[in-house]
Amino acid sequence: MLDKWTEEQLWTARLPVEELDAHRISLYRQRHVHVVKHMRKTGAAAMLLVDSNDITYATGARNMTLFTLRTPARYLLVLENGHTVLFEYVGCEHLADHLPTIHEIKPARGLDRISSGGRVAQSCAQFASDIASLIRDYDPAIDRIHVDRFPWHATDALRSQGFELADANDVLTNARSIKFAAEIPYFREAMRRIDLAVQRLETHADPERTESEVWSEFHYSLMAKEGQYVVSRLFQSGHNTFTYFQETGGRQLRAGDLLCLDTDAVAYENYCVDFSRTFLCGNAKATGDQRLLYGRAREQLEHNADLLKPFISFRELAEKAWQVPQEHQKSRYYCIGHGLGMSGEWPNIPFHQPGEAYPLSGGLEPGMIICLESNVGWERSSEGVKLEDQFLVLENGVERMSRYPFDERLG
Repeated sequence: MLDKWTEEQLWTARLPVEELDAHRISLYRQRHVHVVKHMRKTGAAAMLLVDSNDITYATGARNMTLFTLRTPARYLLVLENGHTVLFEYVGCEHLADHLPTIHEIKPARGLDRISSGGRVAQSCAQFASDIASLIRDYDPAIDRIHVDRFPWHATDALRSQGFELADANDVLTNARSIKFAAEIPYFREAMRRIDLAVQRLETHADPERTESEVWSEFHYSLMAKEGQYVVSRLFQSGHNTFTYFQETGGRQLRAGDLLCLDTDAVAYENYCVDFSRTFLCGNAKATGDQRLLYGRAREQLEHNADLLKPFISFRELAEKAWQVPQEHQKSRYYCIGHGLGMSGEWPNIPFHQPGEAYPLSGGLEPGMIICLESNVGWERSSEGVKLEDQFLVLENGVERMSRYPFDERLG
């Protein structure tokens, strides 16, 4: 735990970044303990991870995140006694040698055509032999490994060693969905940095600049403050705001355009910040359609935010959620909201469909971070408004973590 702060204080504290930086290793230790606890709870004797975010969450070890999300070039073995072996990208073994969460570091085998130098079958067979040797040295009775996103050559090789494979998400989904107190100040610092990045983008959103030029201002601030990456290209203008999910491109902004931004930013200490705002470009006056769309998007966001409380079931939340008018159904976001951690995480909360059984069991629990989504648009003006806020569920209520201002000119 962070020095001088009780667990109760950490749930609400905004700590100086110097103190957060000084306690990074303590944070990594606590996450590692948290993961091992959930392994034991779910009966996972051995867990093998290749996803970069999973490795970072379990140990704090980070290396070429975007490259290794695509290319399986490093992986991590975690045993139920807490012992971890990091198989690191060749030549990078020194990057994690200071971490107490990692007990051995070995060079990784390449597990696809690229990383294996074209010898994928041979390399995967060696990989499986390495893993089998480590696990059986620890406990010869272990015959099952929980794995995440390994390529099929690698999983086939593990099965050929006699292992049954299970889904590591059985462990990690629950572990990562419930935050512990020491994580929250890092989320708050991540939010502070993203607020500054959004402010820079909004300040530089001038007519005649392209979407990409303005979006780059957000990236500049993110990267200058130790951010990692943005998981989507969601900054759109004018008619690109309907329908949603059109990627940032070369369209020139015009005065009076609606500008929609979804942060989707992996920021300080790899914690994600996810809120959305819609702005009016330039000094033009908002149209009636723009104000109507914005008003309904705010209404949806605030209505659903008022429903949030600890232990409300997902089904009840969906049944009581704001009813999207028929004229906006085509632009409706695909879910009411979703969990957040080092990326978008469990749960995705589906809409209620009358006459159908609700597919998601459970409900909000203290320690969850939930992002509520609102997207309201229509073909009539080929415009849409995207709003979203990030919330922390506490024992005695819910805190709105994202406090970036709304555009008063739109309502």
